[in-house]
Amino acid sequence: MRRERSGGVFEEISRSGYYPQIVSEGLRDALAGEEVRAYVLHHEPTFDRDEIRRHMTVLVLTDSRVVLVHTDEHPPDDLLPRPYTSTTSEAVAVDQVRSVVVTRMVSAEDESLQEAVLTVSWGAVSHLDLEPARCSDPDCEADHGYTGNLTGDDFSLRLSAAADGGAALERLLEFARRLSAATTHGPSASGARART
Repeated sequence: MRRERSGGVFEEISRSGYYPQIVSEGLRDALAGEEVRAYVLHHEPTFDRDEIRRHMTVLVLTDSRVVLVHTDEHPPDDLLPRPYTSTTSEAVAVDQVRSVVVTRMVSAEDESLQEAVLTVSWGAVSHLDLEPARCSDPDCEADHGYTGNLTGDDFSLRLSAAADGGAALERLLEFARRLSAATTHGPSASGARART
């Protein structure tokens, strides 16, 4: 399987201009010397009342792990009296990934890809949707308890052609393909890939 040059993700972080040294240091530490197989970088503004704050997500696949780095801007608070930036990294072993879900939204007119959502679950966070349970009798007033769905929702990333560009969408889909392929192999197969 073809690998990305690890420098590619750092070059893109630098081009973004969003705290490149802080983001790069967080990613470099989390990578712990592993080579980058695929990556996605998403830089977005968020609106907090009358202020705009920025957020960056870097998602990286190595031979053994999925690495996520989130960087956010924060207003002053009780702990820090001046605006500040936080960078959080998380590394998950590929063999811990339980599901890789990709949703594609295409135009009904020309079937062109408009948006894509990647959701990766490894069991750390679950989303529970509950609703009152009902029986088939429309006149029944008994309490039947609740019914619901429990779904894994550790990480989701949504990109659009309009906001992020077609190249970013393709990079997201390529990342999803590589991660899906990596989760189909056991530990011995991933070790064999690392040596090739």
